[in-house]
Amino acid sequence: MPPAEFREQITQLTAQLAGRPLDAELDAWLNAEHGVDSSTYCQLKQSCMTGAAEGWMCDRAGGGIRYGRIFKQADDLHGFSVDVVDMKDIAGPHHAHPLGEIDLIMPIDEGAQFDGSPAGWLVCPPGSAHQPTVSSGRALVLYLLPQGSIEFSRQ
Repeated sequence: MPPAEFREQITQLTAQLAGRPLDAELDAWLNAEHGVDSSTYCQLKQSCMTGAAEGWMCDRAGGGIRYGRIFKQADDLHGFSVDVVDMKDIAGPHHAHPLGEIDLIMPIDEGAQFDGSPAGWLVCPPGSAHQPTVSSGRALVLYLLPQGSIEFSRQ
């Protein structure tokens, strides 16, 4: 799968997210409209697995985590940046989301969770912070960041 095809998938999704508040209502809507039984979820998971296997996604490694910023924020992505991480039973670096964060949790190992959440969407509101943690196996997590905004904590 070429990155341009993946970008088109993301563009179609971010068009539906543009201008919406990052809150519990968006979390519920994403899980209802684009949840684990939807074609959107299945296509994005397959694309992420293929991109990681082909080496253009999650092309960096550090601290036991494979990761990569796939696309910087852009107008065609409605101001979102796109990152994908590959984690297995590990906690990543603590960071804050000044404008919020939208996560798509895609377990590779059955039962794997991200921050205690199973497969599906997790919306972190503006001003939230966490130490992203995958438990009970391996998962890919896609991050959509408004304006690419993220602030890593000093540790």
